[in-house]
Amino acid sequence: MDHSNRRDSNIAAEEIMVLNAISLVSARMARRLAALAKQGQPEEGGKHYEQDERYGSDHRRASQCCCRYY
Repeated sequence: MDHSNRRDSNIAAEEIMVLNAISLVSARMARRLAALAKQGQPEEGGKHYEQDERYGSDHRRASQCCCRYY
């Protein structure tokens, strides 16, 4: 019975270590996201309003289909 108690405590200790690691990573991500929000930059590095920039010849037309039916 002593063996099973030791095993349970080892499992509990491992679970605690994993949860602590998750907590540290979550805190680091939260700090980085807060810093990005302060800078006003988008999170994925893209433009803010890409759809609003489609004026004139900024966008390309779809190519014409060359299929012919006889």
